[in-house]
Amino acid sequence: MDFTDTPDEAEFRARLRTWLDDNAAAAVIPEDPSARADAANAWHQTLYEAGYIGLSFPTEYGGHGLSPIYEAILNDELGRAGAPPIEGVGHLSNALRLFGSEQQRANLLQGLLSGAVRWCQGFSEPEAGSDLASLKTKAEAIEIDGRPFFRVNGRKIWTSFAAVADWCFLLCRTEPDAAKHAGISVLLVPMSTPGIDVAPIVNAARNKEFAEVTFTDVDVPVENLLGERGQGWSIANQLLAYERGPSDINWISRLALQLRTLEDDVRSGRLADTPAARARLGEAYTELRALQVKVQRSLTDRVKGALPGAEGSVDKLLMARADQTFGHTMMDLRASGPVLREGLEWDVYVWSRAAGIYGGTAQIQRNIVAQRVLGLPRK
Repeated sequence: MDFTDTPDEAEFRARLRTWLDDNAAAAVIPEDPSARADAANAWHQTLYEAGYIGLSFPTEYGGHGLSPIYEAILNDELGRAGAPPIEGVGHLSNALRLFGSEQQRANLLQGLLSGAVRWCQGFSEPEAGSDLASLKTKAEAIEIDGRPFFRVNGRKIWTSFAAVADWCFLLCRTEPDAAKHAGISVLLVPMSTPGIDVAPIVNAARNKEFAEVTFTDVDVPVENLLGERGQGWSIANQLLAYERGPSDINWISRLALQLRTLEDDVRSGRLADTPAARARLGEAYTELRALQVKVQRSLTDRVKGALPGAEGSVDKLLMARADQTFGHTMMDLRASGPVLREGLEWDVYVWSRAAGIYGGTAQIQRNIVAQRVLGLPRK
């Protein structure tokens, strides 16, 4: 596929670049870790108001109905401008679009896309991380005053932005007698519901993005079920396929900008210009280029109308590898500086270590590639 901008795409890119030149400087990532979640949400709302959120989302659901190419251009330009990434709502909004009822779409999609209503994703549990299908959070069917509800009990952990979220996209077990993959459903749960306790977790990047969330007799109306009972595993897989796509976030352009900054410091003499330093930069650029090529292939499929599938696990593996290679390269070339300052560069490094875990561990991604892409037997 030819990735040269068409006239319409070139006009969009130029207009976006001009807008970012005027607005991106006000959207820097705060040094104070506790301020980052609110700053990211404010930037998201600014982008939404300017018409840059939901570019490829269908117009009937509040999007702009453009080709996925426009999302890629947006993320390219965000990275080029050094602007923060968009909040991760693409995977949740697409799950609501694909599986939600008309009422759920009407009530929830606009707030999600705009950033006015914030969401978290209740997936991982203390005993169900990599093996997500082993989750134990249960939702029992009950009646209250003649109305059907689910009563939820259980715990979630590493729940991103739970401390500031208004809603939770909750994966839970509604069919205890079914096979473990078949007994899972998705509930859309207001975080203000009685019985929900949120305990923030301070991570290595010094912020409280993660939390442990406990559900104790939390009553959720049955109309908050997303899709059908027992359909949760299929919904989760489709959602994660969107989440694992580096073309949907400005990972590639962000890494390219960080690499250029590091390279400039070597070329200018601010960092030691040695054969070893050049070799490390070359390795990081090679990993990034491999990711770019694979994402272009995935984007080609998206443009042709294909939904993200198991092949996205390859993108996720390459993304984690490129991110971690850059992190190691930066730490080796800058020596003790990031550790002693414990600022944004340190945060970039420690966050890269998590790249092989969030959105599905690297081990799980390799299993998906082996079984569902290459067709290899499970044993």
